[in-house]
Amino acid sequence: MLSENQLLQIKELQETCESHEGLSLKLNWDMLRNRTGDTTEDLFHYEDNQLVGFIGIYFIGEKVELCGMVHPTFRRNGIFTNLLNKAMEIIPKGSTILLNAPEVSQSAKEFLKSQNCDLSFSEYQMVCRNKELPKFEQVVQFTKATPADFSIVTKLDVECFGFETKDAEKYNSRILNEPNRILYLIEVNNEIIGKLSIQRENNESWIYGFAIFPKYQGKGYGKNTLLQIIEQESKQGNEIHLEVALENRNAKKLYTDCGFEQYNTQDYYLAK
Repeated sequence: MLSENQLLQIKELQETCESHEGLSLKLNWDMLRNRTGDTTEDLFHYEDNQLVGFIGIYFIGEKVELCGMVHPTFRRNGIFTNLLNKAMEIIPKGSTILLNAPEVSQSAKEFLKSQNCDLSFSEYQMVCRNKELPKFEQVVQFTKATPADFSIVTKLDVECFGFETKDAEKYNSRILNEPNRILYLIEVNNEIIGKLSIQRENNESWIYGFAIFPKYQGKGYGKNTLLQIIEQESKQGNEIHLEVALENRNAKKLYTDCGFEQYNTQDYYLAK
């Protein structure tokens, strides 16, 4: 578990790096704030008691994502390379490792070229800002998931996202126990057809893990779900955010039809 002081140091370093390059880093703050267990998942580099380098290791399903940063003043000193090498020693052999970097970060692209990494995929970050919604009827209903719903939530990740069962179980064990996340089941006529989770912070509501069982897709349930969530979270005074892979054209069209706009792109490089 990270201390409040460590979280503050990471946030301050993030703000410095983002301001320097005019970009947005994806540090998965929902995971940073809910670290548990004895596994090392965060690596730090200090100079004179100042945090100047950081890498977060994020185990997500069968993949491991890495995202990190170095203070602009301390770059080109091998700090990030050293942190990355230590991270590679921690990650189990045979894992699929993805290095995350903002598309606009030229320093990240140059570094990743030197590491013999290939671009695997890119992901849009999208936002819906209090736009007037089209009229809709409440077709789907939501219920908050409990530990008793573990198996159905796991099945959704397996069928919709291609997770291995054991990876989906590990992932959802964390999701169901995060205090600042709401996991909803989506129902039609008292039958569970999908799920999504909402993370609220700093007047933003982030949608994660949105999934509808394949046999219920193409029936308008996804759009009805999103419109209800947008209405619900807008009443909280929040902007609504989500992420979608560039190759997922159907999902992107759905989000665009519901008023979402792209504002940022994150690249993911496969570590060889």
